[in-house]
Amino acid sequence: MDLGKKLRQALAKLTNRPYVDKDDVKALIKDLQRVLISSDVNVKLVLKLSKSIEERALKTDKIEALSLKEHVTKVVYDELVKLMGETYTPRLDKHRILLLGLYGSGKTTTISKLAHFYKTRGLSVGVVAADTDRPAAQEQLEQLAKKVGSAYYTIKGEKNPSKIVADALKKAKEDVIIVDSAGRNALEDELIGELKSIADVLKPDENFLVVSGDIGQIAGNQAIEFSNAVPISGVIVTKMDGSAKGGGALSSVAAANTKIAFIGTGEKPSDFEIYKSEKFVGRLLGVPDIEALIEKINEISKDADIGKIESDELTIESFYEQLKAAKKMGPLGSVLSMMGAADVPKEMVQQSEEKLKKFENMINSMTTAEKKDAALLKNQPSRIIRIAKGAGCTEKEVREFLAQFEKMEKMMNMFKKNRGFRKKVEKMMKGGGMQGMNVG
Repeated sequence: MDLGKKLRQALAKLTNRPYVDKDDVKALIKDLQRVLISSDVNVKLVLKLSKSIEERALKTDKIEALSLKEHVTKVVYDELVKLMGETYTPRLDKHRILLLGLYGSGKTTTISKLAHFYKTRGLSVGVVAADTDRPAAQEQLEQLAKKVGSAYYTIKGEKNPSKIVADALKKAKEDVIIVDSAGRNALEDELIGELKSIADVLKPDENFLVVSGDIGQIAGNQAIEFSNAVPISGVIVTKMDGSAKGGGALSSVAAANTKIAFIGTGEKPSDFEIYKSEKFVGRLLGVPDIEALIEKINEISKDADIGKIESDELTIESFYEQLKAAKKMGPLGSVLSMMGAADVPKEMVQQSEEKLKKFENMINSMTTAEKKDAALLKNQPSRIIRIAKGAGCTEKEVREFLAQFEKMEKMMNMFKKNRGFRKKVEKMMKGGGMQGMNVG
């Protein structure tokens, strides 16, 4: 079970009580201690956090408008934000970056994510393959650079990384230059010497250490060791999507007085975020992350055919554009998490995602005319048989999709024509009535 789910369950014990007293607060603190220690957060940090929560929850005055339950929840949120470190503000000007880290940290993949991050903010990016130690590291980076559309520099066959960097700097004209360096199983003298020689040539403005979230509190030790060898301006924590030890990694890096700069939350180049401790803790506790949701929507709207999506008339074609746009936002589970619905059962999420895939296959098996006019499919079994064969599903499933589409179409028409109905829907959405909708 992940850290967020455990934290939400611990808080739910308190918030579901009719009233809260001192013993309930102490029971919550014990639950939090168990949750954090099992997620590999350092014991000393957990005890320090527990003491702060107890003092603030029971010995400080609460805001008058808050109940004791709300006051305690706010204290837990505030103290977890402190534990997880400061929020980071990235540079968005012309600069040079050196990435460093040990084997298995996800360093080369992170370069493509960083490149994508700066490119989506209007900066040109060049990446330099200076990892001469790991076989195929340069080829991997070249493929990733093509994928995100950044310039790529290296000297094939050259074993001296400093020469590769010097050559790249002569040629590169991009705003942001990102250099990939070699890793090792441990920080040893040879690696330190190599990093220093690259830094002498590159003169980086930022040195980012890449660590994997699944190593837990060892991440803090790595941050200290690397910062003693090369000045570290920030840490990028990868594999935060599937790691139960992610909280341990973040808290230990913060305790080592090193800033967390970014976190990797998935495999795609866009699964990468500026680290904001308030946002991270909010997501753990199930608070809706509206800012991230809007950011995702804005990002996909650049690539989507807005004309089709915002069409007044709902057709299978416009529905398909909406479906593609929704897919670009990432896995359904992470989108629900941004909406504050992190505890939707996995089976339901998986079932919904499978259904969306089937819908997409069906639409891909339709002709252009059928996508524009769903009425063509009514009472024409030959069309439905053809679509089912092309989509690899049953005729019954195609008919179910058409029935659901017809309901959506009617609802949209009712929404446009009926002001009273529109007000009802708006009220339902504002009041959280969306919970009643069947996504499975």
